[in-house]
Amino acid sequence: MKIIKIYTNSFKGLSQESWMLALVMLINRAGSMVLPFLGVYMTNHLHFSIENTGIVLSFFGIGSVIGSWLGGFITDKIGEYKVQYMSLLLSVPLFCLIPVFKTEIGVASIILLQSIVSDTFRPANSVAITKYAKPENITRAFSLNRMAVNLGFSIGPALGGILSAISYNFLFYSNALAALLAGILYISFFYKRNKLAKIKITKVKEAIEVRKENSPYRDGKFLIYCFFCLLFSMCFFQLFSTLTIFYKDVAKLSQENIGYILGYSGFLIVLLEMGFVQIAEKYFNLAFTMLLGTFICGFSYAMMAFDYSILGLIISMTLLCIGEIWTLPFMSTITAKRSGQNNKGAYMGLNGISFSAAFIITPYLGTLLAEKFGFNALWIGTGVLATIIAVAFYFIVPWMIDDKKEEA
Repeated sequence: MKIIKIYTNSFKGLSQESWMLALVMLINRAGSMVLPFLGVYMTNHLHFSIENTGIVLSFFGIGSVIGSWLGGFITDKIGEYKVQYMSLLLSVPLFCLIPVFKTEIGVASIILLQSIVSDTFRPANSVAITKYAKPENITRAFSLNRMAVNLGFSIGPALGGILSAISYNFLFYSNALAALLAGILYISFFYKRNKLAKIKITKVKEAIEVRKENSPYRDGKFLIYCFFCLLFSMCFFQLFSTLTIFYKDVAKLSQENIGYILGYSGFLIVLLEMGFVQIAEKYFNLAFTMLLGTFICGFSYAMMAFDYSILGLIISMTLLCIGEIWTLPFMSTITAKRSGQNNKGAYMGLNGISFSAAFIITPYLGTLLAEKFGFNALWIGTGVLATIIAVAFYFIVPWMIDDKKEEA
């Protein structure tokens, strides 16, 4: 009963807007069948080599970096409302165009463009979460949004595994439809609310002197923090590239079973995230939460070097989900705490770049290391690197947050 009470209490106090942002994200991510299967699509369907597949996947990361920077920049200029709906609606035709391209250059080009457009959404969405959430509920609002992402992710890949066995084109068209529905819902709900929020912000700016705030690109401590976020992302985001290839080629799982395991991960996060975040907020500080979450993620990868039976893979994925819960939403909270009132978009954009850059490095580096040294060396190396990152977070987070409190 105590566990149930903690879980139900974790949802209390969240605003209507926070729930709607999560619903929009759920619809959008329910169509997220493309990314986990891009590597398999290129190797099995288009017959690209593993190395060339890694290079093409890196263009997703390049586009993500550009999109994160651009999204953060224009969010501070024109507001998060316009950036979000334009990103969703422009994604629709781009998803439909992906299956038209069959060569490495063609696929890389369309993935680059689609990634730029899609990832302008992320910093704008993060700013919207901080805008509509109560200050004491920011981490839980981020967690609710991530829970929606993972609920969509549990539906998308599971369905994607089935559909890809019939035709890969279904993956791209389903993503396009989901982006369209999410865009329509977002505009219909937030159109009036955005107007009211703009009026309120204008009155506040007229009432107080607006202090000029520093750029995150000149914030040395935050840059160090983002560097370690990049390293963590390089470890974690193998989930979307090398891990699915490992499942297919080494563990000998079918596409349907790959989809089921990825779907299980999303379902588990939906089930556990809000409660686990509540526990971390109540019993841990930010530094220890980041230490624990990062270490567990690394351990989950390292154990696959010694056991990749179906039971071992499920245990590994379970640990990865728990580590993710105690890392990713708190990264966004730390970024929000470090930023000012008028540069949240830029801060969220720069932190988003640290994740996006991992999509450039991880697919190529991961596939290269797996090809040269084997997957066992890759998983053990990931575990060692994640342990170093965990210790770094433990010291960096209080160093950065306490400094910000003193400034305030």
